[in-house]
Amino acid sequence: MAARLFRKNVAVFMTVIAFGSLLLLWELVARFTNARMFLPPASEIIIKFFESFTVPIGRHTMMVHIGVSLYRVGVAFFFATLTGITLGVSMGYSKTVEAIVKPIFEFIRPIPPLAWIPMSILWFGLGDQSKFFIIFLGCFCFITVNTYDGTKNVDPVLLGAARMLGASERQVFFRVVLPSSIPYIFAGLQIAITAGWSAVVGAEMVRSDEGVGWLIVMGMTNGNTVQIMVGMLAIGLVGYILATAMAKLEGRLCIWNQQQGL
Repeated sequence: MAARLFRKNVAVFMTVIAFGSLLLLWELVARFTNARMFLPPASEIIIKFFESFTVPIGRHTMMVHIGVSLYRVGVAFFFATLTGITLGVSMGYSKTVEAIVKPIFEFIRPIPPLAWIPMSILWFGLGDQSKFFIIFLGCFCFITVNTYDGTKNVDPVLLGAARMLGASERQVFFRVVLPSSIPYIFAGLQIAITAGWSAVVGAEMVRSDEGVGWLIVMGMTNGNTVQIMVGMLAIGLVGYILATAMAKLEGRLCIWNQQQGL
């Protein structure tokens, strides 16, 4: 226990040192070289970031911008999770569904979410629906692929044993296939939540006046490098928190899987 705590403290210490060194190097380069023309000092970015929680950027403070973006990602992620798990399990468990749907899915999967912006405007207009659609696409493919892989990689010995013991196909699915797929599903959810959070920048390029993506787009439009990097800092921090929270949730819900790996 003591050794594990020591290793954890060393890891935290090294992380702090790494970030501190990066910020110091950034500050020195920005202060004492010509890079300041296109790279603001780290201290200026950090000060502006904390100020943005009390001083509005546009119509809102940073907390509102983050909340709006989280709402958009949350709605899209919810529907992507439902759709992705359903489709992934269906393709992995049914050869008929796999033969019909998988070629179409593989054709759509390489198309990046940003490429759908013109069509999302045409189909859903300039409101939140188009933003939901773009973020949905950013999440959906990762969830579907991982769920499909998890369903396809169920141990055939377990399937055979369950059927030999007289389990119905419904029981095989809910007691063998689905539990075996859960670690894969959560791996897909972890990737999808960060991918969806990244896609919010592109989604908020579509006629928006709020959100962290809007901060970057407006900073680019106005040539405000500090605002761009403040938006990037917000996206990085919130993305890290989301990924960590999803990993913690997996650890709580899938502790049985971790124990099997010990």
